[in-house]
Amino acid sequence: MDGIEKFKLKIKIPVQWGDMDAFQHVNNTVYLKWNESARVEYLQKHITGEFKRNILGPILARQDCRYIFPVTYPDTVIVGIRTAEILEDRIRLETRIYSEHHSRLCAIIYSTVMAYNFKLLQKAEIPKSWVKAIEDLDFK
Repeated sequence: MDGIEKFKLKIKIPVQWGDMDAFQHVNNTVYLKWNESARVEYLQKHITGEFKRNILGPILARQDCRYIFPVTYPDTVIVGIRTAEILEDRIRLETRIYSEHHSRLCAIIYSTVMAYNFKLLQKAEIPKSWVKAIEDLDFK
């Protein structure tokens, strides 16, 4: 599975029969759910302090998915996620979804995550603690 080694955080998700649609492959929206599962695990590992106190947390601002190969039941997908870019007010995540059965890339998703202050109800700068935790995992 070309490229999976770039991702230090990976999760495996079994494909469910009910994930498929009338076209006999996994419905497009399921790929976004798989991305959400990986994104939440990834962010919880980096920002547990602020996130648990509900003061400052991540919110999804955008996601773009490029579908490459259809996934079908039975299979297991390997979802790798990492930070592609850190800006002052946003983090751009890259997710790649691989089919274990076919040993190939099935989708690439880019997500933009913003820091949000839940007390002030407004976006915030990305905290230095998030940047350091992300750099320690993805850039070292």
